Amino acid sequence: MSYIAGSRAVDAVSVTHLREIVGRIAQAVDRHIVGSAAVLEAAFPEGVHAPQSLTSDLDELRTRFWIATSLHRDPNNYVYYGNQQGQFIGLYRHSEHEAELRFKEAAGDTRTIFRFIGIDGYLDFSAREKRVYNPRERPWYLAGQTAPSHTWTEVYIDFTTFELVATRARRVLDMDGAFAGVVATDVSLKDLNEFVGSLKISENGLAFIIEPDGLLIASTVGASVRTLPDGTSARVNAADSEDPLVRRAYEVIREAGAASRGQFEGPVARTLQGPLGDAVYIAFDRIKDDAGLDWITAVVVPRGDFMHGVSDNLLLIAAAGLIAAALALVIGMRVMEWVAKDLRRVADAARRLGDGESLPPLGIERQDEIGDLARSFEVMQYRLRTDRLTGLANRETFTRELERRIGKRQAGERKGDGFAVLFVDLNHFKQVNDALGHDAGDSVLVEVAQRIAGQVRSGDLVARYAGDEFVVLLDSVDTADEVKRVRAEIEAALSAPYAGERELTLSRIGFGGAVGMALYPQDGTAADELVRRADREMYDRKFAGRPNADGRRVERR
Repeated sequence: MSYIAGSRAVDAVSVTHLREIVGRIAQAVDRHIVGSAAVLEAAFPEGVHAPQSLTSDLDELRTRFWIATSLHRDPNNYVYYGNQQGQFIGLYRHSEHEAELRFKEAAGDTRTIFRFIGIDGYLDFSAREKRVYNPRERPWYLAGQTAPSHTWTEVYIDFTTFELVATRARRVLDMDGAFAGVVATDVSLKDLNEFVGSLKISENGLAFIIEPDGLLIASTVGASVRTLPDGTSARVNAADSEDPLVRRAYEVIREAGAASRGQFEGPVARTLQGPLGDAVYIAFDRIKDDAGLDWITAVVVPRGDFMHGVSDNLLLIAAAGLIAAALALVIGMRVMEWVAKDLRRVADAARRLGDGESLPPLGIERQDEIGDLARSFEVMQYRLRTDRLTGLANRETFTRELERRIGKRQAGERKGDGFAVLFVDLNHFKQVNDALGHDAGDSVLVEVAQRIAGQVRSGDLVARYAGDEFVVLLDSVDTADEVKRVRAEIEAALSAPYAGERELTLSRIGFGGAVGMALYPQDGTAADELVRRADREMYDRKFAGRPNADGRRVERR
């Protein structure tokens, strides 16, 4: 009985743990791709026609591309355009102030590289590439010229760096409405590979990201690209991976896709037989967007990685039970009941944690493996729900609470009082890291979190959304004026002086924050709709008053 209860508890916690890791990977992917659409729109706004001459329109194109790469410089620091004549222009940002322009005017030319500083900096010749770059033969051009709107390429090997890259592209029309060229922005997968490789899953666990055909994008084991005998590079398929767990996991994913005709929705969790005959947990999910992105994330862990402590504990329980039975049946039954009671509480906690419920203190003070397991649940819940740096709620916790609040309103459990979402984005935070270092940047984030929390009530929820972005769920607000008042207080708090030597730097770069707002149900009735609305308004406020592509200033409305 104890063994069954312990096994079920481990199964429930293991599946929850794997699903959470799959969710973290999905958030990392979203972090890499979320800004790509805005970058393309800034480079070639809707309705702007293709230039008749790259040379004559060079200054205007360079200005627009600089602004586009300023929106999400990490990771969208490269935007470019190629046309039917084989001409090409691209702007690659090395830092906030330094960039390079890649340019070719004739189809048969190699690209010329110019370095410059600042949006209107002097173009200083740097180098000329040795290989001819034909944009019309590149994957991004071939995908963009036939797609009616935004589209993602399949992952491919970059022309310059030979690293894996995915590209979002869109066709550009001339004044007559005919196809003229393609504008695109790259998402380098190097940082995504480093993130997946840094995941601490378990002693023998692993994680990977693949395309539906099995080609690896990132993995904790093995390389995603191999060098062929002729010196060229080729991608690795999960079916051909050197790791047997990767190959076995891909078989399961492929079978799930075949059974659902490629339309399975996750996260899907399974227990399967590993290559050595042992039990293995696997969780996988599909990541899609409206531009055709279709990736699969997977996490695989042998069951034995989770069972060591429980198995040892069960051996001790069995021995104690035999001794107790020999001494007295009653004493033995009481001991087993005591153990089973705690195991049932642990199993119930595992179920509630798996269902996304908040876990109250278990109150199990035992100094054995069961007590360790109970305490690990409490630590796991804290880590899963909390941002480690700031101590605020994390993105997953915020999203679940927002969805729960919406569900209660729609079910009629809460009536009358409304609520709102605030989206906070820090101004010039990258400059803080560049000027003061990442440790100082982290301390600024901690103080920012404290300042935001200090402007809201105890019943409101403050969370770190991603990087230098925060969100607030304001409860019991009925009018936009109430929300605007809180927004103004937060913006004022973020712009107030900071203690210590960093104040001079923060004041010089104009450090502060922009806050967007969205009210339920006026601005949306779904969680992602409210967050997007608040995010969009934040960007409107953030860039109000800054120069647009033709040099005019956008007035704050």
